[in-house]
Amino acid sequence: MSDIDWDALRDRAIEMTKLAYAPYSNYRVGVAGLTDDGRVVAGCNVENAAYGVTLCAECGMVSELHATGGGLLVAVYCVDGRGEALMPCGRCRQLLWENGGASCLFMTPEGIQTMDQVLPQAFGPDNLAQRP
Repeated sequence: MSDIDWDALRDRAIEMTKLAYAPYSNYRVGVAGLTDDGRVVAGCNVENAAYGVTLCAECGMVSELHATGGGLLVAVYCVDGRGEALMPCGRCRQLLWENGGASCLFMTPEGIQTMDQVLPQAFGPDNLAQRP
């Protein structure tokens, strides 16, 4: 945890809030993640008039993760338009679990937690391997 530059991740996430497309809610979200090979990937929310197809910032970050070489997320920082740490929605917690695993670190409003603390008893690839 000491080799993670949390300030740099927060700064990148704040930059992403400025790129968010949020004309309906005006609730801007940015996220940045550190990968296991040292890249920083990021995303912003993108709203849609058909609310159900709005993309969360984490969706964009995970897309960038895979588009730039894949790997695993090791640390993630998500912020709102004020730059405050923000907990992801349930759907995005699942995305983070799938792309970072139980040990991925996440900056929460209460401090750094692992993904298994953010999403306890998560469903993931291991569950699919156990199917009959």
